[in-house]
Amino acid sequence: MSEPSLLRRPALRWVLAAVILLAAATVALWPRESAETAETAGTVSQTSPQTSGVSAEERAAAGSAPCPAPATAVATGSGPLAGLTLSCLADGKPIDLAAVLAGKPALLNLWAYWCGPCAVELPHLQEFAQRAGSQLTVMTVHSDPDEAKALSRLSGLGITLPGVEDPQAAVRSAVGAPAVLPVSVLVRADGTIASVEVRTFADVADIADTVAAKLGVTV
Repeated sequence: MSEPSLLRRPALRWVLAAVILLAAATVALWPRESAETAETAGTVSQTSPQTSGVSAEERAAAGSAPCPAPATAVATGSGPLAGLTLSCLADGKPIDLAAVLAGKPALLNLWAYWCGPCAVELPHLQEFAQRAGSQLTVMTVHSDPDEAKALSRLSGLGITLPGVEDPQAAVRSAVGAPAVLPVSVLVRADGTIASVEVRTFADVADIADTVAAKLGVTV
């Protein structure tokens, strides 16, 4: 065998090896890419219902009270909450938060469906609101994007207070509250903030005492 033939044989082996490796890599990568595509598609399918909104039936089943209407004598609200538009849990319609609170003292309770202390506190707030009547506006502010779970949680607790959905925690940011829950914001009739209570109310008497001290409303 000639010397050139000996030189060509190793070169041929390297070429064949490269072809085989390329083919194997192509076969190995193809099903993996398909699986990843299928997995991504499955993820989109699972998350899409959460972003499609809450049905009227779900809202009706929760039984949340309608959000207050803006007072006829007050066109717009003021204070740090001015300009905040949130959706009402009862019907999903947008409301100008400062406008519906204007003209009357208010207690806004920031909570979330996953918050244990919130679940303990909400029944106390419901009872307090019933005692306060028209003297004070008491509203819940769900500070989490999952509105459906908020409605389910309120229904399970028997809470019918009017409330709003605040997925971006805009109220918390507006009043400068820390990223903890629950938080209660006491708002004066002119829209200014009287107090930000970063704690869980112990009972109805605790709420009443705080409201009396900070807002001057005796219940």
